[in-house]
Amino acid sequence: MPPPKPKKRGVWQSSRTHGGATSDDNLVDRVADFSYESDALAQLVVEMWLGQHGNLLAAPNATDYGQRSLNAKSAFQTKGIYLQQPIVLTETEYDGGFSLTDAGLAGGVVFVLPDQARATIISTPPALVETAKMLMAVTPNGI
Repeated sequence: MPPPKPKKRGVWQSSRTHGGATSDDNLVDRVADFSYESDALAQLVVEMWLGQHGNLLAAPNATDYGQRSLNAKSAFQTKGIYLQQPIVLTETEYDGGFSLTDAGLAGGVVFVLPDQARATIISTPPALVETAKMLMAVTPNGI
């Protein structure tokens, strides 16, 4: 028996279902991974690590992508970034494969929150901004 195929990770534009069956083979429209440095987005990462903006990841539940997108749009606007359909994912969601089409966000812009476990959270949040910037740089689509 051949070993199982590794799961396709990342963000996908195409639907994850084809003929009623879910298959990674149907993920064909890959969205480009990128890295972008921004002091404002780094501050947002720090705020999320410190427990603020929880509704960006669960609003009111994790699969309510429309509401999560609206919440992200509002949070980004406070940082001077104006997008129609932003969505913030966890690294776990990114690694599991994410379909913009299935989420109802075909024209969306995806941001991946760097995993807090990769940072040492200290009591002085301004010092965390540089840590957030570094993790943003090494996380595909990292905010």
